[in-house]
Amino acid sequence: MTALTPEARTNALPGLLATGWQATEGRDAIRKVWRFDDFAAAWGFMSRVALLAERMDHHPEWTNRYNIVDVTLTTHDCGGLSELDIAMARQIDRLAGSTPVANAGAPTTCEERAARR
Repeated sequence: MTALTPEARTNALPGLLATGWQATEGRDAIRKVWRFDDFAAAWGFMSRVALLAERMDHHPEWTNRYNIVDVTLTTHDCGGLSELDIAMARQIDRLAGSTPVANAGAPTTCEERAARR
């Protein structure tokens, strides 16, 4: 696997950035954060992405806290972004469907959920 060429980067990144992916500071990687309605929805999304990762043999760096899923993509074999990351980001966006992107804000806390009941 090789890193994206400057031309491939120019062609691919603007479209992904427009959907909420962001450059990761200090790394050649992209990152996106989703906020779901609840833990089950977040976990379901992660399960779909896990199956995609196995099919693509490319595994994201990610974290989950209740309803927040934070995904970072980079290709360690080439030390940065590759075509595989671009393809995976596009597929992950399709799996997320209409789920809103949350690039700011903390996860919903147990106290906030209890107050809404």
